[in-house]
Amino acid sequence: MLENLPIYIPIIFGLTTVLALLFFFWAIQKSNLQSVRQNSTKILIGLILWLAIQVVLTLQNVYSANIDFFPPTILLTEILPALFTIIGLFSTQRGLRFIDSLPLINLTYLNIVRVPVELVLFWLFLNKAVPELMTFEGRNFDILAGISAPIIAYFGLTKGKISREVILLWNFICLLLLINIVINAFLSAPSPIQKFAFEQPNIAILHFPFSWLPTFIVPIVLFGHLTSIRQLWKHKN
Repeated sequence: MLENLPIYIPIIFGLTTVLALLFFFWAIQKSNLQSVRQNSTKILIGLILWLAIQVVLTLQNVYSANIDFFPPTILLTEILPALFTIIGLFSTQRGLRFIDSLPLINLTYLNIVRVPVELVLFWLFLNKAVPELMTFEGRNFDILAGISAPIIAYFGLTKGKISREVILLWNFICLLLLINIVINAFLSAPSPIQKFAFEQPNIAILHFPFSWLPTFIVPIVLFGHLTSIRQLWKHKN
């Protein structure tokens, strides 16, 4: 764990991770497929096990002790497994049925977690654990997605006062915001391919509980946007 870090920062981030987990579990439970709802507890257990694995890896310093390894350990064990899971879901008929069964409104509300995430990143910057470019004072405008999410969900999907085309555009913009911070975070982390922030690298994601950001929160939000875009695009056509 990071030393000399105010205790409220990891606590708030841990609670944010739990909130993201509950939002996603809520979406699964609201699926329009009975088979998905029946397996919601199994999916939840699987996600909790994945989070537990990351706890073990970070507490054993697997990421922080291998920063000179290429390809980066953080890429092999944190990012690629989640990406392959998403690709697998979008590449199979069973996965697509699961994707199309999830309620758009729940996936939209999921983006609320991006607000506390951005606050935590700012606090980490103040404590020299991430570079300024990863905050809303730098290159990261992801907080706008979190602030606007409940507005889009309520006025667009509950009240129907925002067109599906605008909601689709919002998802594309928020997806680009996510990709922007992911690229900047990855290229500012200590590794052989680091490109930014050499004076203050992104060391937080190498430690518990902040490794949950690239291993869980980012993939869940990414999956939510891709799923929403697919559903909205099908509706548009």
